[in-house]
Amino acid sequence: MTIQELEKLDNTFNQAMFLTKVNNIFIKFFTAIMSDKLAEVDHFVGDDVYNFGESKVAPLRSKNYRQMYDELNVKNSMIKSVDIVDNNYVVEVYLEARYMDYILDLNSGDVVSGNDSARTQVNYMLTFVKRSGAVDQGIAKKCQACGAPMDVNNSGKCEYCGAIYKQEMHDWVLEKINIC
Repeated sequence: MTIQELEKLDNTFNQAMFLTKVNNIFIKFFTAIMSDKLAEVDHFVGDDVYNFGESKVAPLRSKNYRQMYDELNVKNSMIKSVDIVDNNYVVEVYLEARYMDYILDLNSGDVVSGNDSARTQVNYMLTFVKRSGAVDQGIAKKCQACGAPMDVNNSGKCEYCGAIYKQEMHDWVLEKINIC
């Protein structure tokens, strides 16, 4: 399938806006790893990606260490493939990220491993999935439980009733992340 065919099937799809969303979700996910706050991005990512993040964070917690991705940015991202699988739109994105990758001892502030003085480039293949029947809520998201306005980009949790916004019902979700 081509991008143009996806645009015909999903009239909310816009390539530039999609890639901006991809870049933002990537940055938010890696920032959540650094701050050990994966729950704040749970609504943007599938179980495999959440578990990938948890596998980075969990072994360091007991030592009071933190995985750091300082000066994190996306150098480039591009759509590599578009498909329909099991009534879902599936888009694979090649993404080039740059960051300083190291582990920090939170007690002493010392670098335990890695490099905190030079960026490295890491290339990823990301898979985003959206249900073909997803209902676009536009910019102003509402809680699915109580109807209150929600800042999905902040935490995905309703400040009024505590419900978690279910991104997969309305928008793209990062389902896979692989280092190339």
